[in-house]
Amino acid sequence: MTGLEKILKHIEDNALENAEKIIEEANKKAGEIIHAANVEGEKKRAEINSRSAQDVKAVLDRGESAALLQEKKIILEAKQQIMSDAIDGARKSLLDLPDQDYFETILKMVKKHALNQQGEIVFSKDDRKRLPGQFEKEIKNAISDKPDASLRISDMSRDIDGGFILIYGDIEENCSFEALFSAARENLQDKVSALLFNS
Repeated sequence: MTGLEKILKHIEDNALENAEKIIEEANKKAGEIIHAANVEGEKKRAEINSRSAQDVKAVLDRGESAALLQEKKIILEAKQQIMSDAIDGARKSLLDLPDQDYFETILKMVKKHALNQQGEIVFSKDDRKRLPGQFEKEIKNAISDKPDASLRISDMSRDIDGGFILIYGDIEENCSFEALFSAARENLQDKVSALLFNS
């Protein structure tokens, strides 16, 4: 082997040795990079899972809250409808009373609402047709505890659903069932609600 061949052989051996070191160092670095990437990837995956779980929980919580609000709204609407139906049913039951019971109820209402002065009582067209024969006298007896009270049955009629209207000069008191139920609706709703939902 000549001197040149020895030099070339030495250079080749050094090059191979250096190449192996470089490859070994590169493999080591690659391993570290892969390990670091795996650690970082695992950390990111855990963060994403945690965020996803939080997002899913937030969505579920919002959905549950919305469902509870909707349920409360539906229940409230149902209760209001039930109360309204009960109140309307009570008013209708008054209108559907047999004549004798109906006019006994009217007399009780007259006794309660009549003022201690002279006035007129106005009925609906339908009620005027079915007034008992001596009803004006019965009204007089019903308000006899008010010495100056006097009510004459009016010749006119009003478009009311039942009950009556009292007229004292320029003052009218609407005692139709619709007006009385409307005025007492809040109080009636409280009572119906207590009966229906607190038992």
